[in-house]
Amino acid sequence: MNSTIADLINRRSCRKFKADAVPEDALKEIVLAGQYAPSGKGRQSTRMIVVTNKEMRDRISDDNRKVGGWPEGFDPFYGAPAIIIVLADKSFPTSVYDASLVLGNLMNAAHALGLGSIWIHRAKEEFEMGYYKELLKSLGIDGDFEGVGHCAIGYIDGGVNDAAPRMEDHVAYIK
Repeated sequence: MNSTIADLINRRSCRKFKADAVPEDALKEIVLAGQYAPSGKGRQSTRMIVVTNKEMRDRISDDNRKVGGWPEGFDPFYGAPAIIIVLADKSFPTSVYDASLVLGNLMNAAHALGLGSIWIHRAKEEFEMGYYKELLKSLGIDGDFEGVGHCAIGYIDGGVNDAAPRMEDHVAYIK
């Protein structure tokens, strides 16, 4: 089987990460894969924020936890030391789709490099908060952006679940 296809088939969401930092060169490769995701009319309407600073990572995790309604102490990023936040430019009609493709590329690239990943929601709610709007300004990200998702990345601590059986009735062929 082709190695790319094998990576796509074998990638799973990771829900337990080691605290070990993800090497910067690996993050750069993962981000590069995200930058090459398809986008509507080739507009590249998304933005990514790579977070490895522990204080900022923990702030985002806690805000995400509050939005999700979980008890204090729960980490919705499962201990992942790196988070890549993907934002969509609201002025582009395909931007949320584009951002979803970016997130898919990020997760598949992480898997190809031997890292675990998981897509975590609630970025939309976070980036409606004043603190995150100011964060975008401080990073020089101008425009009207919405959070689409977080790609939590790190080394897998333990195993990951087997794939659920694929549902055959989810594909129809017209020959």
